[in-house]
Amino acid sequence: MKKATLGALAILVVLSLAAWAVDVSGTWALSRPGRDGAMTTQDITIVQEGNKIKVTMPPGPRGGDPVTVDGTIEGNAIEWKVVRQTPQGETVISYKGTVEGDSMKGTMSMRDRVIEWTAKKK
Repeated sequence: MKKATLGALAILVVLSLAAWAVDVSGTWALSRPGRDGAMTTQDITIVQEGNKIKVTMPPGPRGGDPVTVDGTIEGNAIEWKVVRQTPQGETVISYKGTVEGDSMKGTMSMRDRVIEWTAKKK
């Protein structure tokens, strides 16, 4: 009886957390400083299923195809990683941030650089 009660309680906790999760599905205008320091903005698309997200980002600065990657959202914390091929080899760009309503902010890390970004839902 105790195990059944604990199991039911655990399921309720998981379902409650899922209900509190922020909905980030849609198109977002992500802004960050470019190489010359001027702000650049690009549209990204996020599809969310529970705490899993798929983020589609435009091609990198050297062109190519858009890339779709997996990420997570836990409460209002969001993160995803993009792997790009560059002349210097593979580059991993890690995005981490927080969601507040129709806006997000965070940092992107690549190699030895950390850059702040913001995003607004369209």
